[in-house]
Amino acid sequence: MFGWKKKLNDLNDLMAQLRPDLSRESLGVGPDFPGVAPNPLLSSDARKRNAELRTGALALGVLVDWREVNGNPRVVLMFDVETADGISFRGIADEDLTITELTRLAPGQTLPVRYRSAVMDHYVALARDADPAHVQQLSDEIASRKRT
Repeated sequence: MFGWKKKLNDLNDLMAQLRPDLSRESLGVGPDFPGVAPNPLLSSDARKRNAELRTGALALGVLVDWREVNGNPRVVLMFDVETADGISFRGIADEDLTITELTRLAPGQTLPVRYRSAVMDHYVALARDADPAHVQQLSDEIASRKRT
């Protein structure tokens, strides 16, 4: 039990050494970001987080960049996220995409994402289930706030 935070930090440091493109600095997030799980299917924290994100609050994310993690293709997507409450942050989505979805990614693309408003830990997930009318309403709300 003692030293588990040190082990967690050692794991994050190891991931940053193995994959510098997935380090906190490279992803553009702060030191509070827990990091990208080496295998989210084996991590109980990642499974719990993904379940919570599926029911999270809706926001809009502008795709900044992405990194392929493996050939599934599993990718880490980096978004500049804007919420309905006017909060902006760098969001990171760890997603399994099809080859077709991967080829359609383009920086500057706006996509609906979900986030955990109570946690605000930079994790987001693509909101594939979002109602297009709700997404349009959110987009209009954010656009009107930027005009004023």
